[in-house]
Amino acid sequence: MPRIDDYNQALDLGIKTLLETDPEFIAGVSGAEFHGENQENQYLCLRFLNKNIHISWPDINFTTPDSETEIPIQQKILMLHYLNGTRSGTKLSGEWIGFQEIPDGRFYLDAFTKRAKIPLINGFGNQPEKLPKLAAMAYDAKPFDHGDQSVLIQAFPRVPLALIIWKGDDEFPPDGNLLFDRSISNILSAEDVAWLSGMVVYPLVGMAKG
Repeated sequence: MPRIDDYNQALDLGIKTLLETDPEFIAGVSGAEFHGENQENQYLCLRFLNKNIHISWPDINFTTPDSETEIPIQQKILMLHYLNGTRSGTKLSGEWIGFQEIPDGRFYLDAFTKRAKIPLINGFGNQPEKLPKLAAMAYDAKPFDHGDQSVLIQAFPRVPLALIIWKGDDEFPPDGNLLFDRSISNILSAEDVAWLSGMVVYPLVGMAKG
């Protein structure tokens, strides 16, 4: 497990990299909004897991306008990696891939399975009908035509992911999976995607448990 020093170093590096780029350009390629009418109050507004996150510029502080809850450092790092990753101008491919098809995905497959795939199956395998309703409540998710139940979640403006559940029967146990647009390989690392997947799934599992 990373130490807090590792997180702080990753945060500092992400901020340093972000500040090398014009904020209006970052907004354009990432799907964020740049608010710069007042030079003393410039910020990016980034949609992340159905929440608006304000990222002040150039001091790079993260706030949620509708909440005073502190944003976890892992989420701040992930947002920085997303913003920096979109600088290449990668477009959605429309092709869905599994986690193991992401570069280094096989190396982080165990972490992804423990953080996201197994919790998804355990949470919804015996009650797949709950997935669309809860995902819509949490993330404004849309229907996705796979498995017995599936949803499409817009984690970031340029990062959709799909959650899929197959209900078990007398012959087979429940199963599930997460799919990603192939373009995610040019935006986030496999480790980032594993973290992101867990951030999406865990709140849904908590809601399913009531």
